[in-house]
Amino acid sequence: MERIDAVVIGAGVVGLAVARELAVRGHETLILEAAGGIGEGASSRNSEVIHGGLYYPPGSLKARLCVAGRERLYEFCRERGIAHRRCGKLVVADEAQQRVLERLAANARANGVETEWLEGAQAHALEPGLACAAALHSPESGIVDSHGLMLALLADAESHGATLACRSAVTRMALENDAVAVGVNGAPPALRARLVVNSAGVQAPAVASLIEGFPAQHVPRAYFAKGSYFSLRGRAPFRRLIYPVPEGGGLGIHLTLDLAGRARFGPDVEWVEACDFHVDAARGGPFYAAIRRYWPALEDGALEPAYAGMRAKIYGPRQPAADFRIDDAARHGVRAVLNLFGIESPGLTASLALASEAVSRIG
Repeated sequence: MERIDAVVIGAGVVGLAVARELAVRGHETLILEAAGGIGEGASSRNSEVIHGGLYYPPGSLKARLCVAGRERLYEFCRERGIAHRRCGKLVVADEAQQRVLERLAANARANGVETEWLEGAQAHALEPGLACAAALHSPESGIVDSHGLMLALLADAESHGATLACRSAVTRMALENDAVAVGVNGAPPALRARLVVNSAGVQAPAVASLIEGFPAQHVPRAYFAKGSYFSLRGRAPFRRLIYPVPEGGGLGIHLTLDLAGRARFGPDVEWVEACDFHVDAARGGPFYAAIRRYWPALEDGALEPAYAGMRAKIYGPRQPAADFRIDDAARHGVRAVLNLFGIESPGLTASLALASEAVSRIG
């Protein structure tokens, strides 16, 4: 059986960041990806937003790693020439939602995140197309070319000796002393890794369940929260990201811009039983209603289906939001396995800091 220091399962942005961190620290690393290329799951089906860190409970991994990861991500993008823009974000509220916005501002302060409270007229002066009673300005929020980021992470990892194997679905694993035997594509295990990092995103619980001998009580249930996006025909009259106050399961149907200035809206929240990336055009109706709460001038017929993503949730509807889980031996007792569960937003923003945190926990 071939031996290797580390196997990373999943070549999304977090898996690639972890592989890069392992390789830079001198670990022989193999990245196994079931799809035909990198980032074909959630990493290419999101808003491509660099989050400021407003939303997450103070002291949580999400809060800490988002704030630390945001600055590291901006620096990494500058150093590598990755397209990005610190364009800022407005979180908007109507009269009835101002208390919610005040609580969000207090949460941001607790997380050490810079924000500015704007009255409706001040927000309108910044973005004349906007309608709101108040807004919270997050100047540190931005956008990034997520594919360019993933290519740079992969290049760094490979330059330090890591190897990527696509179309390599992990189908069997077994614990063997202080290692894991790994088999792909239905074949018997042919690889023995001293460490397996499960960074399979929404499929991470299913991947963890493949490990023969791993304690099942430490594998959370996966919940599938689909998010659809609609793009805008023509240009939007906004220069910043526009978000409503958060809603259950997500951050509300928000307006994001790509680096060419094109606008898209989403994601909504649709609890489903399995991964499904089809965008139902009929879901556009509620989009119009939600968007017109902050952009009343949106014209009928201006939206068209774009794409859908799937959030890597380990909590269901009407359950409290879960933090990131970096499950190491201190939690489950298996030194050779590191499971990353519930790595939804702000996973992209946090990716570099999350990778450092995860790799630092290796025994």
